[in-house]
Amino acid sequence: MSLESEAVAPGDAELPGTLPESLRAELVEFRRDLHMHPELGNQEFRTTAAIKARLEKAGLKPRVLTLGTGLICDIGDWDGGRPMLALRADIDALPIPDMKTECAYRSTVPDRAHACGHDVHTTVVLGAGLVLAEMHRQGRLPRPVRLLFQPAEEVLPGGAADAIECGALEGVGRILALHCDPRLDAGRIGLREGAITSACDRLEVALDGPGGHTARPHLTTDLVTAAARVVTDVPALVARRVDTRAGLAITWGRIESGHAPNVIPQHAELSGTVRCLDLGAWRQAPDLVVAAIDEVANLHGAKSEINYVRGVPPVVNDPDVTELLRAAMTARRGDLSVEGTEQSLGGEDFSWYLEHVPGAMARLGVRTPGERTVRDLHQGDFDADESAITVGVELFTAAALLDAAE
Repeated sequence: MSLESEAVAPGDAELPGTLPESLRAELVEFRRDLHMHPELGNQEFRTTAAIKARLEKAGLKPRVLTLGTGLICDIGDWDGGRPMLALRADIDALPIPDMKTECAYRSTVPDRAHACGHDVHTTVVLGAGLVLAEMHRQGRLPRPVRLLFQPAEEVLPGGAADAIECGALEGVGRILALHCDPRLDAGRIGLREGAITSACDRLEVALDGPGGHTARPHLTTDLVTAAARVVTDVPALVARRVDTRAGLAITWGRIESGHAPNVIPQHAELSGTVRCLDLGAWRQAPDLVVAAIDEVANLHGAKSEINYVRGVPPVVNDPDVTELLRAAMTARRGDLSVEGTEQSLGGEDFSWYLEHVPGAMARLGVRTPGERTVRDLHQGDFDADESAITVGVELFTAAALLDAAE
C-alpha cells in the first residue's frame, strides 16, 4: 500500500493523501462483513478476531483485552516519553432486527444489527491504523499511536471502564473518537467544545402491595394506579427540584402489571432511563429520583424497590483536542467540511476515558448528500454512506500527524 502526499500542515507534518482505491474497497468490504455478523457487548469474539487478523497481516502486534473481546494495538514503540494519541472505536452491536430488506449486506444474525454505526467506527480506526502503520514502516510517523477497539459500549455502564482497567490508557495523553450522525452529509463532521452528549442512567422500579378484586379497590393497594402515577408524577417532581437548564429527563420504556381485567395485581414493574445534560446535576440525580419515587409510591400505599443503575457521564470535549480535530479536517477537506453540532441527549461511554485524559469526539456525517429519507440511530433501517469511512480515516490520520507536530 502506498500513499501519495497532497498537503503539508503546520509544523511541516506531512498529511496522507487520497487513500488508494484498493484500500478504500477493502475497508468497505470489511465494514460489510462486520455488518452481516453483528455481536452484542462482551460477545464480540468474531469481530475481535477479524480486527486482530488484519492488524497482524499489516505487521502489527495487537493485544486482546483480558476481557476476552476488544483489543489495543500500538503503532510504533512508546519509550515512556511524550504520551501517545489514542484512536478509539466501539465494536458491539444492538439487540434489534435489521430492517433493511433490500440490502445485500444486511445482518445474518436474527435480532442483531449494527444500527448505531459501530461497524463504521471500527472500520475507520482500522483503516487509520493501516495508513499509520505504513507511514511508520516508511519512517514517516513521528510519534506512536494507539488503536483501541472497545467492547460493550451499549451495555451500561459501558465497556470503557473495563478497558481502562485493562490498561487501555497507559501511556496515552489524548484520545479521539467519532460517532456516526445520520443528520450530517457524508464528507462533513460536526464538532462542539464542551459537552457533546448527555449522562444516561438506567432506572428499574418494583412496586408491591395487597391486591384484590376490582369491585373492592378500597381494600387493596391499587398498584396499576400507583404505577401510573409514578410514570406521570415523578418526572414532574424531579423537574421542579433541579435547575431546568440541567436538562434532567426521566423517560419510561416499560411498565408491566397484572394478568386479568378484574383483578388488582400485587406487583408492578417499571423501567426507563434518566438523562441529563449537566455533569453536576447528574451527580445529584440518584438521590432526587429515588426520593421522588418513594414519595409517590408511599402516597398510594405501595412499597417500592428501586434499582438505580449508574450509566455514563456526559462526553465533555476538551477545547484543545476539539481544535486538533478541526485543524485536521480542514487541512484535508477544507473549512466547509466542519460545522457546529448540538449537545445530544444520547449517552456514550467514551466519557469515562475523559475522566482520565483530555479528548474529543467528532460527529461523522453518514447521510448520502441529497437523500431525503430521515434516518436515526438505534433503528433497524439505519445505514451509512460508505464514503464516510474514507473521511473518517483521513480525519484520524491527519489528526495523528498534527498532534505529533505540536
